[in-house]
Amino acid sequence: MKLKSFKYFFGFFIIFSLNQLKSEDKIDIWKNNTNKKQTEIQTNNENKINENSNSIIKSLNKNDNVKIEGEPINSNEEEKIFGLYDPADNNFDLNMWSSTSAEDVRASIKRLKKVKLSKTSNDIFQNVLLSYSFPPKGMNEKEFTSLKVNWLIENNRSDLIEDFLKQNEKFENKSKAVQFLVDENIAQANIKEGCNKIKFIGSSIKDPYLEKFKIYCLVLNNRNTQAQLLLDLLREQKKSDKFFDDKINFLLGISDKTSKKINEKNLLNFYLSSITIKDFKYIPTNKTKKEIWKYLNAANLITIENTNDKEKIKDLEIAANKGQIDEKIIFDIYKQIEFDLNTLINARNLYKNFEPSDARSLIYQKYLLVENYDTKVEYLLLLEELFKKDKLIKIYSKFLSDRLKEIGLENISERYQEIASTKILTSEEINLGKVKYNDKILHQSKILKFYVDQGINEKKVQKDLDKILKKINRDKKYFLSAKDLALIDSLIKDGFKIPNYINYNELTSKYDVPENLVQLIRNKQNAFVTLKIVEIIGEDEPHELDPETIYFITNLLNEMNLIKIRNKVLISALPQRA
Repeated sequence: MKLKSFKYFFGFFIIFSLNQLKSEDKIDIWKNNTNKKQTEIQTNNENKINENSNSIIKSLNKNDNVKIEGEPINSNEEEKIFGLYDPADNNFDLNMWSSTSAEDVRASIKRLKKVKLSKTSNDIFQNVLLSYSFPPKGMNEKEFTSLKVNWLIENNRSDLIEDFLKQNEKFENKSKAVQFLVDENIAQANIKEGCNKIKFIGSSIKDPYLEKFKIYCLVLNNRNTQAQLLLDLLREQKKSDKFFDDKINFLLGISDKTSKKINEKNLLNFYLSSITIKDFKYIPTNKTKKEIWKYLNAANLITIENTNDKEKIKDLEIAANKGQIDEKIIFDIYKQIEFDLNTLINARNLYKNFEPSDARSLIYQKYLLVENYDTKVEYLLLLEELFKKDKLIKIYSKFLSDRLKEIGLENISERYQEIASTKILTSEEINLGKVKYNDKILHQSKILKFYVDQGINEKKVQKDLDKILKKINRDKKYFLSAKDLALIDSLIKDGFKIPNYINYNELTSKYDVPENLVQLIRNKQNAFVTLKIVEIIGEDEPHELDPETIYFITNLLNEMNLIKIRNKVLISALPQRA
């Protein structure tokens, strides 16, 4: 018994040491509303990411039936909350979802998943979803946590998954989150970097998949003794399996033979198969898992020996269209398909006689051979039609844009310039540029410095505001726009005084706020209204919205006291930029 106890003690000592592993009423309904009290939040220093990170909620009360992770409150009923952000950071509280039905939240998130959110929309959604809070009515903690974790995984937010693992010890779908993180590292085909990256995971996080990856990392770093001890412990806990044991024993040199069967159960197993089987060959299909496609692509394991194998080429085209492999692989294959000289010369007349992939190959090769810019554009546009015909346009859109950029619109005749310009993609992430202040227009004036810059003196802002409003009031042609009113509304919210000659109530009476959103705020459903605002902004950045929409969004945010989120909208929507 003493020997066995020592063995377990020594095993746990080794595991502990592994942490060092290197490897929508009128606006005047808002008058005389009072600010809602914010729930008091205390910090929990035990769960910091680093010295400057926000603290995790330590304790709050919800009818005295609460248990924040690791901090029980005297109660007969326990509840746990999980997240990343202190809700107070964005002017929320732990009860931000408590008045909202689960079905409403599910439906809203389902709609949002169908939209490619803009950067601002995504930031707001992220802040409201990942804040520590109690779940909506009718949803338990497990489902609510799964919503958060699934969103992180579906959006490939490995950075935030790392933080989520640090701040939340036990939660639903934890194994799924860990496996995603490990697979992200493997799929990059840079295993050493992956091994170094997992050192953030402390000894408190126990997951068999992660432990297996740690064992492999020890082997990779020639720490075989520690790898063997950890493997023995994993076996005793019955968390290993025959396949993994076989591969590690082979890598450790304990066995000189290993199974030649390719295991696709998970990416780690597939990776171990690829490095232990001599002359490893694998033919992916449309059923191959996305993470395996990604690894094959990164490790340059996607090859085609027979360009007559049209089914394999088709599978690769479908995979590229899904984003599973780099589209460059497809164009490399197209270059390998052989055509005689006569076929290349008469490509425009003959391509319709070929199989779809061969037709694309022929037109692509013809594009490469011609030198005249207009002729190149002709073949590029023809090739686009061929990709569209087989619903493979996702492979081609960026390729087409890049090729047209290389040619340059200035080198294309007027005949093709207009259509070519519509094919060039703009950057997905909008660079707003430097703010240019214009004191002739209120919402573009230097008053905005209060929101754009840090530490602006409020007395100076009030003085500048009075001066600009006097000038505007004297200009009988000046019309206070919805954007001007969005700024005025926010300034009032922030304690600044607006002179009586600005008839604010009369001006705002021209604009309506959607009644359903008004009612939600009355019902204290601030978080849900924020989701609605994300839906309204959607794929756009705030500066791309119409002025009336900007006004009612900022007005709603002011009423809910969501000042930080409101400022995000103001900074994007109002300034003139270089």
